[in-house]
Amino acid sequence: MGKIYDAFERHRRESKLDSEPLGVGRIEAGEGPSKPTFSPDEMVRAAKYSPKLVVVSAPDSLDAENFKILRSQIMFPKDRKRPKAIMVTSALPGEGKSFVASNLAASISLGFNENVILIDCDLRRPTLHKIFGISASQGLHEYLTGQAGFQDVVVKTGVKKLTLLAGGNPSPNPTELLASQMMEDFLVEVKERYEDRYVIVDSTPMQVTAEANVLSQYVDGIIFVILAEKAPRELIQKSIESLGKEKILGIVFNGYNQSYRGYKKYYRKYYKTKL
Repeated sequence: MGKIYDAFERHRRESKLDSEPLGVGRIEAGEGPSKPTFSPDEMVRAAKYSPKLVVVSAPDSLDAENFKILRSQIMFPKDRKRPKAIMVTSALPGEGKSFVASNLAASISLGFNENVILIDCDLRRPTLHKIFGISASQGLHEYLTGQAGFQDVVVKTGVKKLTLLAGGNPSPNPTELLASQMMEDFLVEVKERYEDRYVIVDSTPMQVTAEANVLSQYVDGIIFVILAEKAPRELIQKSIESLGKEKILGIVFNGYNQSYRGYKKYYRKYYKTKL
C-alpha cells in the first residue's frame, strides 16, 4: 500500500492548485500554481466535458441543484454515520448510474473541504472517462492485473479536488478482479487514509452482472438509480433486497420530468430574478 499512499500524498500536495480549474490529465512537475481562472462554460470547452456533467456544464440548472441536495443528504445524515465510500448502481443498464455517479462526485468535490476519488468499477463497459473527456488507455483493470501502478492510472479531472480512476480496457474476468483481496485492500486504503476523502464507485447493474453484489460488501452505503418506466418493480425490489436495505442511502428517480415541471418555473423565478 506504500505506493498508493505516496500517490495520494502527491495529490494532496497538489490540491493547493485545485482552487483554480486545471487542464485534463496529470499535473507535470514543472507546472506552477499560476493558472488562469475559467468560467464553467470555458472549463467545459477546454476540458471537453460531456454535457452530462451538469454540475459543471450547467451549474445553475435544476439538475445541478438536485445533486447539491443529494450531496447534503449524504454528508449530513440524520440517523446514520456519514458514509465515506458510496456505490452507485441500478437494476438494469441504461438507467443513468454513471450520470449520477459522476455528478455526485463532482458536486461533493466542489465543496469547501472534501476530496473525492471517483472509481469506474464497470470493467465490462467503462464510461466515466468519456464524461470527463479523458483518454483512458489504463485504469483499474490494469492496476488490479499488475500492468500499471496506481500512480500511473489515477488522473486529475480538472474539477476541483476530484480524481478519477477510470476502468481502463474492458476486462475478460471483471468479477474475479473486483472480488480479489487486492481490490478490497485498495478500497480500504483510499477510504480510510484521510478524513476528508470520499470514494464514489460506479458499479455494474445488479440484474445482469455479479460485480455489484461483490462491491457492496466494501462500501458504506449505496445509491440506487431507477429510470422511469425502465426496470419492472419486481426487479427493483429484488435488487434492493439482494444489496441489503440497510445499506441503501437513497434512491435517485431518473428521467421523470412531469413531476417537477411546475417546480422549474418557481426555481427560475426565485433564482434568476435580479434583486
